[in-house]
Amino acid sequence: MTLKLGVPSKGRLMEKTFDWFGKRGVTLSRAGADREYAGVVEGIGGVDLVLLSAGEIPRELGAGRLHLGVTGRDMIEEKLAFWEDRVEPVAELGFGQADLVIAVPDFWVDVETLDDFDGAAAAFRARHGTRLRIATKYHRIVREFLRHAGVADYALVDSQGATEGTVKNEIAEAIADITTTGATLRDNHLRALTDGTILKSQAGLYRSRMAAWEGERETLAALVARLGV
Repeated sequence: MTLKLGVPSKGRLMEKTFDWFGKRGVTLSRAGADREYAGVVEGIGGVDLVLLSAGEIPRELGAGRLHLGVTGRDMIEEKLAFWEDRVEPVAELGFGQADLVIAVPDFWVDVETLDDFDGAAAAFRARHGTRLRIATKYHRIVREFLRHAGVADYALVDSQGATEGTVKNEIAEAIADITTTGATLRDNHLRALTDGTILKSQAGLYRSRMAAWEGERETLAALVARLGV
């Protein structure tokens, strides 16, 4: 049996992952043309490389179809309910860092904290008869965070891209999105709540608790030793 390793199939996450493994003596590469979703592993035996989108990797880990996978912590927590029962972190990889934050328009001068946001949401509903809208693609994480914060008067609006523009375009009143430097928020006249950081994410190597682990355990031990994690 071979250990199946899932890695992002394109972009900087793929490049950074290839670099990270390569610096530790394990070379990852595509099997052929850019559209190929199989890969080649050199430097250790018994490992098959599977190239998937970063969002697909948590699903495959949770289903046990991958033994190991590289993806962001935000994707793990968003895609997998009760994720700690289904996957286990092996190592943080030191790239892909970003914060998931609640952000509001700059002109909401009296809204700086979650308590302020809760008050603004209640006032919005009293005035407009509808719930304040928050645009995000992180429904599970945001809903859980706001539940713990005691914020209830809101509705999530799905946004799979250009979330920062939803306020300007009057699709939502606030957003919950990933930011690295905050520059995109500022460019769109938004700012994060002072206590509105939901999650600090980065790329990580995760082990599936759901996969069949038989002969693969020996391969895992060898790979972990080779990577030094």
